[in-house]
Amino acid sequence: MEPIETRIAAGLERAFARHGFARASVDDLRAACDVSLRTLYRHAPSRGQMVRIALEHRHARYMARLTEDLPDSGTLEAVLERVADWMRTEAPRGCLFHAAVAAAPDDPALREMLSRHKTQMARAVAAACGLEGREPELTLILEGLTQGWVTMGDAALTAARRMAALLAADRNAA
Repeated sequence: MEPIETRIAAGLERAFARHGFARASVDDLRAACDVSLRTLYRHAPSRGQMVRIALEHRHARYMARLTEDLPDSGTLEAVLERVADWMRTEAPRGCLFHAAVAAAPDDPALREMLSRHKTQMARAVAAACGLEGREPELTLILEGLTQGWVTMGDAALTAARRMAALLAADRNAA
């Protein structure tokens, strides 16, 4: 059996991804965690805390999916494929971090979490791909892929590949 904190974090993430931040009821959240209401509130005493727990869990899973066991060659291509796979299976409606900020635009903690998530993602991908110093370009490519996915699907991956090729050509020219 997984630790209760992990079960709650995973359940909250699933519930918010499925129902959204505004529509997920407390009972939806409790049921997704498969715990009593009392247990849920013991580990996450407020809705804001529930959102933060869900996003921290999401961040850890996303970072692992993007960067663990990457091949030595074609690394950026592999990362783009992983992002596309994530979008297909985990986030067909878009980035959960952006959705959280959209649901509570005046919450500075959520804005900070969004910023930290995107910054850490760009740094990790840059390090994995040997593109340190190109984090802004990688952020735009990866964000373009995730945000474009909702309306473009696989065409967003094709466009991201083209942008990645331009970045690689620019790196090789330098």
